[in-house]
Parts: sequence; C-alpha cells; structure tokens
Amino acid sequence: MTSQNILVVDNEEEIRDILKLHLENAGMQVIEAESGQQALSVLERSSIDLIVLDLMMEHMDGWEVLNHLTQHGLKTPVIVLSARQLEADKIETLGLGADDYVTKPFSPGELIARIQAILRRSNPALRIKRFKLGEAIFDVEGSYIQKRAKKTYLSPIEAALLELFLQNPGKVFTPREILRQVWKLDHGDNNPVKVYVNYLRKKIEDNPAEPQYIQTIRGLGYRFMEEPS
Repeated sequence: MTSQNILVVDNEEEIRDILKLHLENAGMQVIEAESGQQALSVLERSSIDLIVLDLMMEHMDGWEVLNHLTQHGLKTPVIVLSARQLEADKIETLGLGADDYVTKPFSPGELIARIQAILRRSNPALRIKRFKLGEAIFDVEGSYIQKRAKKTYLSPIEAALLELFLQNPGKVFTPREILRQVWKLDHGDNNPVKVYVNYLRKKIEDNPAEPQYIQTIRGLGYRFMEEPS
C-alpha cells in the first residue's frame, strides 16, 4: 500500500523532528514546512494526504492557512497542533475547517492514532465496515445495529453520524463541524445536529436521558466514548 504523505507545518525545528521520527516509524512520508507560505508552496507542487499545522507562525499563521484552503476549495484534512489551549481558540479553529485540534505538549502516539483515524475516514479503501458497540455491532454497509437477534436500522443521516463518531472516539465535534461532515453544509441551523444526536441516543443508549456513549460537552459539542463511563 502506498505511504501517505503528511505535511508538517511548524516553525519549531524540534517539533518537526519529533513528528518526522514518529510519523516515519508509522510508515508515513513526511514533508516539512517552517511557515505558512512554505506550506502553501508545498501544496501547489505536491500531493498531500494530511496536514499537521501549527497556529502561531510569523507572517502567515495557521488560521490564515486554513482560510486559504477553504477559499481555494482544497479538501486536504488538517490537524492543528498548538500550544494555545483556550476553548475559544479551539472553537474558532474547528469552525475554520480544521478536522482536529491537539494541544502541546502532546502524546506522539495519540497524535498518530488521530492521524490514522482521519486518513481512514478520507480514504474509502481504508474504511472500516463493522464496529463493535458494547454488546452490539454496527454494520456500516447495511446501516443497522445488531444486538443479539435484534436489528435496528438507521437512516442515512443517522448512519453517517454514528460512523463519524466511531471513526473518531474521544474527539469533540462542534455542531458546525458535524453539519459540514455529515450534511455537507458550511452554514446553517445547528438544530438538526441536536435532533439526530437524540435519535441516535434512543437507538444505541441503554438510557438516552443519561447517555454513556454520545456525551454532550458543554459549550463545545459532542464526544463519542468507546467505553461507557
């Protein structure tokens, strides 16, 4: 299988070296950029599967890079890796189109797992067909959940939403991000997200009023937990 090309954009050489080491050990090819302008130059001449992007860089910061990607219709997945830990920064960054947000200091192993999850989601050939959900199995192609002998069928939106959560355990999704990834909408009312989260909870939770799998993170959005708390 062809190695994925990862563009690492960070003005700190030490961070780039650490990422390069771990990404290459995971079988990925790494291209480095130390600035936003250099990153855009790489994107013009190279095929990139995913970008790991710092925010705080001189001349062109990470937010400007995200805006450029959006304005030019570039769909390359982006994981932001930043020392900025404020909730407002995370919300703004995810709203600009980042697929994930990881704060420094970071665990290289966790970052690799997040990268692999996003690559699976963006590459149909790597798409997982069945997920274990407690005592149940979610069949992606059949769009149903089977628990013992009982099958519960999901609507296309419910199935897409559940697959998004299962591909990204522990990741917090804002309603806007869910609208973009499930409904393919960049703007719109967030209410459908709340409605369909409630639909899903009724189908997968033992007690939808006290959800264990799909958790609400106040002020941010929703997070899926593989192991009920």
